Amino acid sequence: MPNPKAAMLVIGDEILSGRTKDVNVGHLAEGLTKNAIDLAEVRMVPDIHEEIVAAVQALSGRYDYVFTSGGIGPTHDDITADAVAAAFDDPIDVRADARALLEKHYTRNGVEINEARLRMARIPASAELIDNPVSIAPGFRLKNVHVMAGVPAVFRAMVETVIPSLTGGDPVLSQAVRVNRPEGDIAEPLGRVARDFPDVSVGSYPYIKDGQFGANLVVRSTDPSRLDAAIKAIKAAFPEAFDL
Repeated sequence: MPNPKAAMLVIGDEILSGRTKDVNVGHLAEGLTKNAIDLAEVRMVPDIHEEIVAAVQALSGRYDYVFTSGGIGPTHDDITADAVAAAFDDPIDVRADARALLEKHYTRNGVEINEARLRMARIPASAELIDNPVSIAPGFRLKNVHVMAGVPAVFRAMVETVIPSLTGGDPVLSQAVRVNRPEGDIAEPLGRVARDFPDVSVGSYPYIKDGQFGANLVVRSTDPSRLDAAIKAIKAAFPEAFDL
């Protein structure tokens, strides 16, 4: 059986403008890979309600799991929760369970829980809360969509909360070899290896070091015997290859 597939939807004008550099995609990819879930697609959309709704609907229908980052804070442009609720025609309002978390947190810290902060308690009626041990304001899961904060520390904490609840597949094994030859020289024989092993992922990642062109060849498979066979085929094609 193929591993479950996931998508990530990165939301925010600040990401698309380059003012903020995304680091959440890599963290999610690592966490999913360790749990045998394949991150198959990443999309970025602006803070536009219709764009978020359309992307959520498209990704939710195509993948087993969807993860969003960004747009669940207290300001006017934090519209992700409302857009995800609209994508599934689920009513949304300040929910008692989310409000109780915020009230306890802000009261303990002597901070007023004003209208802006209560925006972070707006949760779709059918959603399940996602714990936020960093700043308390929860994310949520609605159907197969996991809505999480964009702040990297909070996103990472939410990922750690969510991943144990997901059903993964078979662990993906990987092995890498290095060939100190440019990709143009190795493309044809490497292509033959890939065709001979259609059930194995064979990737080529070029580098330049001290003026020398080369490539790291990474083989991935859930079947250790097929992984070994593909590596042997690569080493036969490139006798100078060495393990990384």
